[in-house]
Amino acid sequence: MSLASQISALATRLANEIKALVRPEHPGLARAWVTFGYNGGTIQVRASHNVSGVTRLATGRYRITFAVPFADANYCWLAFARSSVNTGTARTALARSTSDAKTAAYVDVVCATGNTSLTDTTEMNLVVYR
Repeated sequence: MSLASQISALATRLANEIKALVRPEHPGLARAWVTFGYNGGTIQVRASHNVSGVTRLATGRYRITFAVPFADANYCWLAFARSSVNTGTARTALARSTSDAKTAAYVDVVCATGNTSLTDTTEMNLVVYR
């Protein structure tokens, strides 16, 4: 058996092992994600998985609604907001208080500047794990 054949056989065995271990229900896989932005007065969803929509609740406040709701609100979400200007004005994605809801059906996320003023962003990315 040639070296190339041996490497190919090894790669196939490794792929089969990984495929058997990483199933759709694996907790390390994202259950929902979305990349969107507010531009020209509208929400623009660029790509998503298990997200039925994004609603702008107010300046810098967004509600991400899941296509298939979770069993409960015991999930982890991570988000990143990109600054829409090149002047060093940072944007942060966060939940400020209990008024920013987290339910099985949706999560509210805000975008803020460094001084915590709410602001819109042209790009927000959110990932949900459960």
